[in-house]
This record gives sequence, structure tokens and C-alpha cells, in this order.
Amino acid sequence: MMARVANATAAASVLLTACLPATIHAQDVPGIEICTVEKTMERRTSCLQSNVDFLQKTISKLTSDHQQKLDAANRQIEALKGSVVALQKIVDDLQKKTADDQKKAETYAPKDAAPAAKDGAK
Repeated sequence: MMARVANATAAASVLLTACLPATIHAQDVPGIEICTVEKTMERRTSCLQSNVDFLQKTISKLTSDHQQKLDAANRQIEALKGSVVALQKIVDDLQKKTADDQKKAETYAPKDAAPAAKDGAK
């Protein structure tokens, strides 16, 4: 079993190395470069312009991302406000019903009945 796994791993590594090109070229990774090491003015200007472009793209991407987050938060706030209004209406209805029930209980209670607390104290 282990021999099969080892053979499969070896075969996969051979295939991967065969697929890679003989020379690997460095890719220009976008980011901030140190432009003071450039000797000629044209290269420094190009380097600085590359930094400015990178920063502008980064700022616009971050602005877009944060605006999307703000919009989502505002939508959630509006939904929560609607929930609060619905819950407040339910609370008001329940309070009104409780007040009506208390009035009905007072109306139907016998007026000459003594409270139970006074009878228990004797």
C-alpha cells in the first residue's frame, strides 16, 4: 500500500516538473517599489508613476469594498428598524390587552370580598 502511494507521488512529481518551463521568468508583482535606487531620471519617473498607479488602484478597490460593506450594513439596519417597529406594535397590543383584562377583572370582582392578605395575617 505504501509502495503504491510512493509510486504515485513520484509519478506526479515527474509530471509536474516536465510541465514546468526550463526557465522561469520573474513576474512583475504590483506593489510599492523603492525608486531611489534607480540611476536615470526616466526610470525613477517610471517607478514613481508605477507606485502612483498602484496606490490609486488600491484606493479605488478599497473604496468600492467599503462602500459595499456600508450598503449592506445600511440594508441590515433598515431591516432591523422594521423588526423593531413590528415588535413595538406587538408590545403595544399586548399592553392594551393586559389593561383591558385588568379592567374586566375589576369590573367582575365582588366588591365586598376582603383581600386574601388580610385574612392570612389573623
